[in-house]
Amino acid sequence: MGQRTILVLGASGLIGRFVTDDLRARGFRVVGVARSLPPSQKMNALDIELPILSRDAAALTRQLSEQAVDVVVNCLGVLQDGPGSDTGAVHREFVARLLHAIADSGRAIRLIHISIPGTAASDRTAFATTKREAERLIAASGIPHAILRPGFVVAPSAYGGSAMLRALAAFPLDLPMKEMATPFQPVAVDDIAATIAWLAARDIDDASVKAVTWDLMQTEPVTMAGVIKQFRLALGTAGWPRFTLPSFMLDLGAKIGDLANHLGWMPPMRSTAIAELRRGVTGDPTTWIAATDIAPKTLTDTIGRHPATIQDKWFARLFLIKALIFASLVAFWIVSGFIALVVSYRAAAGILTAHNFPAALVDPITIGTSLMDMSIGVLIAFRRTAAIGLVAGIFASLGYMFGAAILTPDLWIEPLGALVKTGPAIVLMLVALLMLDNR
Repeated sequence: MGQRTILVLGASGLIGRFVTDDLRARGFRVVGVARSLPPSQKMNALDIELPILSRDAAALTRQLSEQAVDVVVNCLGVLQDGPGSDTGAVHREFVARLLHAIADSGRAIRLIHISIPGTAASDRTAFATTKREAERLIAASGIPHAILRPGFVVAPSAYGGSAMLRALAAFPLDLPMKEMATPFQPVAVDDIAATIAWLAARDIDDASVKAVTWDLMQTEPVTMAGVIKQFRLALGTAGWPRFTLPSFMLDLGAKIGDLANHLGWMPPMRSTAIAELRRGVTGDPTTWIAATDIAPKTLTDTIGRHPATIQDKWFARLFLIKALIFASLVAFWIVSGFIALVVSYRAAAGILTAHNFPAALVDPITIGTSLMDMSIGVLIAFRRTAAIGLVAGIFASLGYMFGAAILTPDLWIEPLGALVKTGPAIVLMLVALLMLDNR
């Protein structure tokens, strides 16, 4: 058997990134495709930055033929509808085009599709229902396929829900008791990669894996509390006293997350995430284990063998604080600009007048700087323009400081120390800029 080519869609995600690297280490030729790739991932010539979701069936067919693809691994998925995210377009419509492209390629291609555990009867969100619709399309296609339904994925890196649980473990916080008792079967990302490698090595005509649907998770029952406990043991916070969040705070956090979602951010705490968390993660991995002889790793195997590194601890502690940093900077710029423009306009203009600014410039400068401050806050609020807003905020703050040093140096020693406090604000914006990446 010659070297097989595997096309991994969503190669920059939590599962896709790990699977791409793992399959290459096993000797497969792997082409990784993602809408956007971090600079470190662009170093590999076989990783392609491509707007794959916007490609029609004909373009997908050409892609499969040009790369001589034998196996397609679809790791694409979005949690919730929002700017640039459409669950139906990603989970259902794209899969339909992909199936059409595989059928028209003239090649014997196996599709390995990453889905979610559960049943249609328990699906309540657009995320779950569109995922299930994709499964039905694949099952009806007649194409050789494997639908993999991983449980809660535990990986060396963290993103989304896995990052949120690490953050909870780093703080003396528990979710409400009902949520903590929810079944939450985990799976090591290594086992997902091993399963995909096992399938990729099978002959396309192997009837035993012509059309399979497997739940991938450890066999021992685990609850949400059990998962968080294992992270706490690794982080060294297991003995801390804890505060239980009331249910209304969890719901409020989801509403705030939904608002951030509309601004282009993808916080892990959104209404869909909470709904899926409350449903729980359960399944029956016996068929998968019997077919592949893979012994699923336990939580102790994946988390508990080694204590958390300092990088793990910093990430877990800062993950929830990141949202607070950005929210406070947005409020700082918008509110300060609004106060100077509306609430205390005369006082703001009076500062310039008192320092002998030309009368013709007082109003334009006061209005212009107030609008600039508010614009910076708005830029930071939207994910797509946040970096521009932060850089603009840093330069605006430096401009205020140096301008005051030259034109109004006495403001540096005024009792409330407004200009002195600008320095820490600049540092906070630098921190936000350094924390902007999601992957």
